Order: sequence, then structure tokens, then C-alpha cells
Amino acid sequence: MKPSFENRLLALHTAHEALITRPNLPLELGNGVYDRYRHPVLTAAHAPLTWRYDLHPTTNPFLMERLGINAVLNAGAIKWQGRYAVVARVEGADRKSFFAVADSANGVDNFRFWEYPIVLPETDIPDTNVYDMRLTQHADGWIYGTFCTERRDPAAPAADQAAAVARCGIARTRDLVTWERLADLKTRSAQQRNVVLHPEFVDGQYAFYTRPQDGFIEAGAGGGIGFGLSASIEQAEVREETLLDRKQYHTVCEAKNGQGPPPLKTPLGWLHLAHGVRNTAAGLRYVLYLFLTDLHDLTRITHKPSGYFLAPEGEERIGDVSNVLFCNGWIADEDGRVFIYYASSDTRLHVATTTIAQLLDYVQHTPADGLSSHATAQAIVDLIDHNKALEAVASALSVSAHGLE
Repeated sequence: MKPSFENRLLALHTAHEALITRPNLPLELGNGVYDRYRHPVLTAAHAPLTWRYDLHPTTNPFLMERLGINAVLNAGAIKWQGRYAVVARVEGADRKSFFAVADSANGVDNFRFWEYPIVLPETDIPDTNVYDMRLTQHADGWIYGTFCTERRDPAAPAADQAAAVARCGIARTRDLVTWERLADLKTRSAQQRNVVLHPEFVDGQYAFYTRPQDGFIEAGAGGGIGFGLSASIEQAEVREETLLDRKQYHTVCEAKNGQGPPPLKTPLGWLHLAHGVRNTAAGLRYVLYLFLTDLHDLTRITHKPSGYFLAPEGEERIGDVSNVLFCNGWIADEDGRVFIYYASSDTRLHVATTTIAQLLDYVQHTPADGLSSHATAQAIVDLIDHNKALEAVASALSVSAHGLE
């Protein structure tokens, strides 16, 4: 016998509240660079019941889910009124994504969506889909969201209903509730994704990290993380893009790469988190990597460790688009602690925690990519020899100490 409407509603509320309030503990040991956590911080099941269900027994007597949520993923992040806030990409069962704010007191669990999702204003040419918002608290006093706006390619034949054009949309807010939509960013590139606004003015202008590409999916002949300036934000236009980090053969970013969240300013330079993509027999594999740029010349990379910083593990490898990690939001606290909000397989949102000190140690002292098997093996040999030398020194000191007893 099916439960009554009231009993089913109570069970739904109980299960939802238990999910939201579930403690999230760090996994043991880790790699010394960051801590992963046992549970995702947001999933489709975290979406409020009022978004998904008609809760009136007369209009929904079977208490069916009316508006399904498929995934909660790629989120911008910001510290807001003492809380850890993310603007997540929420994807409905209809494949349309929208933005919604969720926040937490401690940044690792108890994330709760705000009552209403963001109904983003449209431009003269309405978006079909919007996603992957980066949040920038800018020196001009506004919080900006840069995001991908997708529309069907008007030049595509009717038989092709997958061809699309990606642009960078721009919106701004002062409270994460009311958003003003600005004109889409103009560049000379055919398409743009993964565009990020730098938090400070550069030569009195707004600075953007871009990802020029030839097609909707493929980066094409260009590719890489670009950089350019715009005199205006209301009518933003980057007329010249300088590639500061190119895609490169047989690396974690040989197919394409893109900026993640806005970089963090540190005493040693601007700390960047990016994603790299390579092709495999199983499809595209997305991982995250770090690099450091000069404090004054933002196009000069000073340190770039080899390989990936974060890659999908365990259940993170499974989802709508498997074997993918993506990050467009992190928060640095005043005490130096860093919260990295990354999504796995276009399905769920996780957190990893670390510190500015750990990240700087990692980028400065992890060897750069030698770009060959020989160089990789030699780097390991060098590390072994370094450790043996330390053992020899420790042994000599021990002998000396015993001799003095």
C-alpha cells in the first residue's frame, strides 16, 4: 500500500534535511597539499523540495516530482557576510542550466540553497543556456559574474541541432540576489569559454582571462589561456588577446586548457587554478593544475608544476560526463586557509581545503614538466639521490651524537 500524501511528504522532508545536515569529514592522510572530503557538498538531491515538487495534495495527489534536477556542479565562490557562498550551476532534467546560491557557515558541509534561484536578465539575443559562473569581487566595488552563454549557431543547417556558439556573458550584483546584465564580452575569437575577470584594474582597465577557440568544443588552431584589457565593463571588448599559457603536446592540457576561478593575490605572485584537457580512448579527461604569475606582469608565468594538481578519484570519475574535474570557484580566508570548490563528472560539487602556504610551497618546489619520459625518470632519480643524501647526513649526525655520549 502506498504511503499517504502526508507520510510521503514527511519522509521527503526528513531525508532532505538529513542530507543537508550530514557532517563532512576530511579523508585521512591525503597528499600533504590539500584535504579531500568524504562527501560532496552539493548534489541534485540538495535542491529544495519546493523547486521540484508541487506540495499541494489537490494538484499533486501522488506527490510526484514535477521539475527534475539532474546535477549541481561548476560553482563560483565568494565569502559573503561571513559565510561561504557558491553560485552553482544547477542543471534541470530538461538540460537547461541556471544559477542558484547556496551557503554554509563552515564551507565544508550544511550548504543550503537560498529560497529562489537566480533568474538572470537576458540580452537582446536571449540565451538558450547559461553555465559556469566565475565570481569576482572587483576593486570597483561590484561583484561580477562571468559565465558561458550558449545559443544555437544561426549558420548551422536544420539537420544539425547540436551546433552552438559560446560567448562570455557578464552580470553584476551587490547582494547576490539582484543582478544587472551587461553586454556580452566582445573579442576577435570565433567563440569564448572560461572567461574570468581579474579582481584589480590593470593600467586603469578591466582585465580578462580568456580562452579563444575556433569551435564550440574544439579549441582549434589557437587555444590556451589568454589575457586582454578592456576600457569598459558595460560594453566590454578585448581587442588583443595575449596567450599566457598555451596547450601543449603530451601534457595534461594538450587538447585545451582554461582558467578556473579568479587568481589569488599572494606575496609571491598571482596564484592560478586552471583545468587541462587531454584526449583518451575513453574520451576527454579533465584535470586541474596550478601556476603562478608575476605580481606586475600578469602574462609572465614564474612557476608551473608538472602534471595535475587534482584529478578525479573514486566516485568522482563517474557521472554524466565521466573522468572530469572542473573548478571555477575558490575562497581564501584571511587566515590563509583556502576552500577549493570543484565538480566531478558534470554531476556533483565537492570541496578540498588547503592553505596559501601549502599552495605556494607546491608551485615553487614541484619540478616543472620536462616534456619527455627521460626528464620524468631523471626527476625521480634526482629526488631519490636527494633523499639518500639526507639519510647519509642524518646517519653521520647520529654517529657523531653517540660518540659524544
